[in-house]
Amino acid sequence: MLVLASASPRRGMLLKEGGFSFTRVAADVSEELSQGISPDSAVKQLALRKAQAGLKNWLDIGGSREDVVLGADTIVALGGRILGKPKDEKEAEEMLTALSGREHEVYTGVALINGAGRQEHGAVRTAVFFRYLTHQEILEYIDSGEPMDKAGAYGIQGLGALLVDYYRGSLSNVIGLPMEYVKARLSVWGIEHEDIALHEVKDGLSPVEGSS
Repeated sequence: MLVLASASPRRGMLLKEGGFSFTRVAADVSEELSQGISPDSAVKQLALRKAQAGLKNWLDIGGSREDVVLGADTIVALGGRILGKPKDEKEAEEMLTALSGREHEVYTGVALINGAGRQEHGAVRTAVFFRYLTHQEILEYIDSGEPMDKAGAYGIQGLGALLVDYYRGSLSNVIGLPMEYVKARLSVWGIEHEDIALHEVKDGLSPVEGSS
């Protein structure tokens, strides 16, 4: 059985559309990181924390030690600086202004673990290019409320798609779970998806260029 250690509706949507059956478990963890940690290391560390917390909670409620728990974390990085979720509208404005007209990177860490002592973690990177945004566009996007619970202050699967010029890599990675990577790793763990198509959220964006 696959267990998702996340309450994220976006990750649940991607797994479901990818053909996976799963159940959820809570995984509340500290998101404190050491000073100067790289984005790649940060998402791997946070994903593993979530998977470990999810496994503990799953076993506590009687889950099997053989079940596979998936933890994930997504961050945005600009010039190596990690951009988390904005604390308020002012910080959201600062983030979006910094991203305007520039390339940034989205990293998602994925960790898999079970109660038999097996675990692994990795990360996927996607490059995203914002078009130049006017100050009015930034304020209107903030007024929509969408930026406030998202790393980097935008969601590519929503109105934030209008801010993006193009991206290079996995779109599902930017949404919150790199399904190409997840499918490959779960297959190694003996968990296969149903034979249905993954319906990616395009929202008018350009096709994926290259690979992550």
